[in-house]
Amino acid sequence: MIRDKVFKRNRIKAKIRGKVSGSATTPRMSVFRSNKDIYVQLIDDQTGHTILSGSSRSMDKKENKVAQAFQVGKEVAAKAVEAGITEVKFDRNGYLYHGRVKSLAEGAREGGLKF
Repeated sequence: MIRDKVFKRNRIKAKIRGKVSGSATTPRMSVFRSNKDIYVQLIDDQTGHTILSGSSRSMDKKENKVAQAFQVGKEVAAKAVEAGITEVKFDRNGYLYHGRVKSLAEGAREGGLKF
């Protein structure tokens, strides 16, 4: 069962990565979701460098995970706007657009990013 889940996510991930690629002006916003935390990176795929990142590791754990993801999205959007980035390409990394991933995307949109 677990092996099937991993294969399914990797297949979806490969399909997404075939279509989505970031550049310096419109980086790829990649999301990783663990059981405890959520991580996001803005990546320039042409040079292979991470422009900026954010996570819920340093946040207050009293909020639920969906609210934490929303705050991470807003923080990353604020950092990106400060760095001069207003548009990104969203890479959900094989996860369903639901729950924490959706909340992170909504927070980033509210923070000023367009995708």
